[in-house]
Amino acid sequence: MAKNTLSFVCQNCGAAYNRWQGKCESCGEWNTLAEEDTSGSVPVSIRSKRKGRTFALESLAGKSPDAPRLSSGMTELDRVTGGGFVRGSVLLVGGDPGIGKSTLLTQATSMMARAGHRIVYISGEEAVAQVRLRAERLGLSDAPVQLAAETSVEDIVSTLSEGAVPRLIVIDSIQTMWTDTVESAPGTVTQVRASAQALIRFAKKTGAAIILVGHVTKDGQIAGPRVVEHMVDAVLSFEGEGSQQFRILRAVKNRFGPTDEIGVFEMTGLGLREVTNPSELFLSERDLGTPGTAVFAGIEGTRPVLVELQALVAPTSLGTPRRAVVGWDQSRLSMVLAVLEAHCGVKLSGHDVYLNVAGGLRIHEPAADMAAAAALVSSLVNAQLPTDAVYFGEISLSGVIRPVAQTPARLKEAVKLGFKRAVLPESARGGDAGGDAGLSLNAVNSLTTLVAEIAARGSRRGESGAPAEKNATPARFRRGEG
Repeated sequence: MAKNTLSFVCQNCGAAYNRWQGKCESCGEWNTLAEEDTSGSVPVSIRSKRKGRTFALESLAGKSPDAPRLSSGMTELDRVTGGGFVRGSVLLVGGDPGIGKSTLLTQATSMMARAGHRIVYISGEEAVAQVRLRAERLGLSDAPVQLAAETSVEDIVSTLSEGAVPRLIVIDSIQTMWTDTVESAPGTVTQVRASAQALIRFAKKTGAAIILVGHVTKDGQIAGPRVVEHMVDAVLSFEGEGSQQFRILRAVKNRFGPTDEIGVFEMTGLGLREVTNPSELFLSERDLGTPGTAVFAGIEGTRPVLVELQALVAPTSLGTPRRAVVGWDQSRLSMVLAVLEAHCGVKLSGHDVYLNVAGGLRIHEPAADMAAAAALVSSLVNAQLPTDAVYFGEISLSGVIRPVAQTPARLKEAVKLGFKRAVLPESARGGDAGGDAGLSLNAVNSLTTLVAEIAARGSRRGESGAPAEKNATPARFRRGEG
């Protein structure tokens, strides 16, 4: 008989240890090691002694047929997946509790079932009656989706193997599944990995597409071992703030399509509504004429998106000024502030700085540096930026504005929404993209030039009869003062 073997497995990263310890040396988390029985592995002495079979090797040359796609009926979802679900593929969808993962999948499966496909929705967290109540609230109770409430992977595979193979299977969620091949409790790293492996094997064998719903940790990462993300074909993250009605579906990994592609939805009383023009939605509640706001022309995947950056610079009464940012990288903000102080003479050491990306969108590209810097300086000198201008460009540590990719697409999106001018890097001005688009291009080579233009606008405002602000004095931008 095989001897029972106990090991301590980290529930955050999946690292295994022979003895318990307070801190996982692999991921650095505390109190995440749990005791698990690994006796399910087959000893080497009784493994099969058969020889491996030979297989044919092929060259890189040759034509491969395009993977057949299954449309979900939702344009934004198809955009993120690369055009639809591929047969035999496995997708992992993660998001905060209550963000709308089940609502999105209920709408997608109902549309596909109405199109004549066999769709199976298996819930391990809710009863069938609860899923029916959600479908009734969304007006989708008449869709021929097959439901079940089950957590045993062996029972699920046995049931799905009977009759016609389903075109799409939803497992909600993978953390509730368990398999007989291991003796760990459901939700542990061993069970999640073994259950996912069994479902992936079934998808590759039958050609059915499977969507696995995954929990997330406190910092927004998909819970469970990272190996599950490597096993699946695509990882989708459903993001959004509870106070905002916007929801962003982002492709973190996709073997059959582009990564970093996003789909935008709006949460309504009847479910999620697709947003075909997210730029117009993000700018719909824009406050014109307010200092400290700049419009950033960004790129999310293959889609240009215009979003408003809001900044507030206020004198602080604390010994250490506060630096708060929502929707952007904290370290990126610190770098922009350091460049402003070191190369432009902007003294921010005595001010609290707050930066917010309006609409709940998270920006990851460095092209937002110039828009953030413009908003910060505008708030500091109390100067209104042009309401018909967009900003984009990467700031280097030397204060030089570096070019960014896909400039024509950014300008085209700005023209579509009625903007008249663009502030962009000097090296990105080449070509006739700006002239053809009908935009007035203001090319800047260094951050100092941009700061001087905004500061001059602030001083003119003080001289025109409005009360001059102390921060609007151009002398604040001279080296050696302040």
